[in-house]
Amino acid sequence: MTTPSLSDIQITPELGGMLAIPEGAGPWPAVVMVHEVFGIDENMRAQITRLSQAGYVVLMPDLYSRGGMRKCLTATFKALSAGKGQAFEDIETAKALLTSRPDVTDKVGVIGFCMGGGFALLLANKGYDAATSNYGMLPKDLDEALSGACPILGNYGGKDGQLKDAKVKLDATLTKLEVPHDIKMYPDSGHAFMNPQQGGGPVFGTLLKITGAKPNPKDAKDAWLRIEAFFKEHLGS
Repeated sequence: MTTPSLSDIQITPELGGMLAIPEGAGPWPAVVMVHEVFGIDENMRAQITRLSQAGYVVLMPDLYSRGGMRKCLTATFKALSAGKGQAFEDIETAKALLTSRPDVTDKVGVIGFCMGGGFALLLANKGYDAATSNYGMLPKDLDEALSGACPILGNYGGKDGQLKDAKVKLDATLTKLEVPHDIKMYPDSGHAFMNPQQGGGPVFGTLLKITGAKPNPKDAKDAWLRIEAFFKEHLGS
């Protein structure tokens, strides 16, 4: 695969982020990527690089821009739970900047990991052409949150205790709402299985590993192949 251009970007004076641009001549479809709970770390840098290599301009807003992870984590999760708040405003601002670029097409998708996967589900009916949730928490009111949603792809781990029923619930709701979807559960994986390396640092990383939240390269490879095929179908490449 080619190596995309990866750079830090100032979306607004208060909001930072990371931008990945494919190698070669565009225009390319656009994708907003929402980071996991640990923010824009090495795992998220690897994920944005991987998606951009497939032929997408990808922008990941830093939802912790206004004070770092410790200060912003609670507020970000409150926004996720409420379905509104600063985090959603920041993602919308990032989307507006991304879609205004001359090197992108008129197609835009959203993808998220962990916490970001929850945001991706809530954004699926907010003007995107395709949405991918990777082990993202489900909205409280699935019917309301997913009514009128764009096509949705989901990847979940069968050993993820907090999200063990996610596939069944998403399948049932999206089928009822007649939303095109493809939700897969990987029996041998836990939470965060798509990360290239153990997330959480030396302390939290050890605890997460004990709970089964650890990389599974085999399942991650399959999940990425599904994501690439899904976005190619709905966004082009």
